Amino acid sequence: KPYYTNTKPTKNLNSNTILVNKYNYLTKDYIPNDLEEINTTYARSGMQLVKEAKEAFESLAEAAKKEQMTIIAMSSYRSYDYQVELYNKYVQTDGKEAADTYSARAGYSEHQTGLAVDVYNNDLPYTSFEQTEEFNWMQKNAYKYGFILRFPKDKTNLTGYQYESWHYRYVGKKVAKEIYKNNLTLEEYYVKK
Repeated sequence: KPYYTNTKPTKNLNSNTILVNKYNYLTKDYIPNDLEEINTTYARSGMQLVKEAKEAFESLAEAAKKEQMTIIAMSSYRSYDYQVELYNKYVQTDGKEAADTYSARAGYSEHQTGLAVDVYNNDLPYTSFEQTEEFNWMQKNAYKYGFILRFPKDKTNLTGYQYESWHYRYVGKKVAKEIYKNNLTLEEYYVKK
């Protein structure tokens, strides 16, 4: 069905397996429980994730650091109102059709869950993350900390978003391992499970 049609409020609020996409939305007043600021050793100032995801991300970034890699959270939790502003800015710049390929409408952004994080290596722009050693490291290791690459290159028809090498989603170690081993998207995992 066309994106943003037959939409419904998402289930599993405040859980690692919450599914937010172009069919499942969060209400304007949804704020995840237990948001915490990520340590600025591993993030730009003011970045937040839910406690479990924040601790997992800090562990991941610390493990990468021990291998001389730098993984920094440059965008994490976003409120509904912030997403309204961001999406509208993209629509003004590129038009609605183009904006819909790379930005979520308010209520449909995973960032509102407090479980999504955009990363970069503090050297290249985040849009060039795929060209870094840190990206290669994330491909092999992110799932061990409960994170998945949310919008893979070969699955844009399933996720509804263009490939984003920098966008990772916390789902917990068990689910992340299953998604990684079976080369699934979160949408495919939902259908199978």
